[in-house]
Amino acid sequence: MSMSRPATAEVAAAVAQTARPVTFPVTAPPEPGQCIEIAPGILWARLALPFRLNHVNIYLIEDGDGYAALDTGIADDQTKEAWLALLSGPLNGKRLTRLIVSHHHPDHIGLAGWLCERFGIPLLTSQTGFLACNNISLSPNALGADTYRAFYRSHGMNDTAAEMVATQGNYYLRMVTPLPLTFFRLVAGERLKIGARVFDILSGDGHAPEQIMLYDPSARLLLAADQVLARITPNVSVWAVEPDGDPLGLYTRSLGSMAASLPEDTFVLPGHELPFSGLHTRIAEILAHHEERCGTILEAVSEKPMTVADLVPVLFPRPLDPHQMSFAFSETHAHVNLLIHRENLAWTKDEDDVLRVVLATR
Repeated sequence: MSMSRPATAEVAAAVAQTARPVTFPVTAPPEPGQCIEIAPGILWARLALPFRLNHVNIYLIEDGDGYAALDTGIADDQTKEAWLALLSGPLNGKRLTRLIVSHHHPDHIGLAGWLCERFGIPLLTSQTGFLACNNISLSPNALGADTYRAFYRSHGMNDTAAEMVATQGNYYLRMVTPLPLTFFRLVAGERLKIGARVFDILSGDGHAPEQIMLYDPSARLLLAADQVLARITPNVSVWAVEPDGDPLGLYTRSLGSMAASLPEDTFVLPGHELPFSGLHTRIAEILAHHEERCGTILEAVSEKPMTVADLVPVLFPRPLDPHQMSFAFSETHAHVNLLIHRENLAWTKDEDDVLRVVLATR
């Protein structure tokens, strides 16, 4: 399958030509239980996560006599207590008017059901986010099926590693409360009025399908969820349910579209880390990062055929715990599949049905 889109390096170079440096108007996040007014009528709070990426940002947008909330944190008692502390502290006397969820990952949608039920508010999200979350909630152990273990083994994992990667994410996937039975669908290209602001609804792919972002053109302000982060790259992974997918291709296309349609001085409110300006520069940096990783893979494969498992330590040479190994394998696979779609690499299979990649012949 050929790739009828510009190479990542070409897009990165084009974006970088008009870019300005990444800057941070606020250099420290809000303390637990506190908010920072990060833009007029928009409060920024931070919730803890029990992972290496130890926090998620949530935003509260002034909406009449209350606030519309964007994203929720995971479903655990600590996060519920953090929400109650916000509502009895800096938000005391204000109500939640509605809940907007950017995408289906548990750190963003985990408490959606609890918040909507407790405070009697509607859920607004993409159709994909709603259905994906419900699918995972109904069958959190599905990725441990024999078919998926076989997928990991076919890419060079031993039985122990395949078992670990196929099942270790189940605990994370369960960090979600049951969603409301109804929701309001957010669709890219439409608009959403919240208080005095009117947002263009955008969506991006790669990190999560149909991830919702909100852009206020009057203020050049973007609520970006996880699509663009200031210092780290969001996880972009191939999962066993879509083994031949090209999420990295989708992701780089989404970034290119954002760079083409949003101004370089856009103020970005991300799902993790600090809010920043310099969107085009950050997009160029992320695209260049992925292009460099593709080059590293091509160099390694030029010496000998390699499985995806062989390539993990090439891209991630440090020791990895089980949680990190799962993401590292899936991210490595995303780079391999991008190179397959570009026709830079091709699959070969040995007598044991183990897949390896080799340089493609043209």
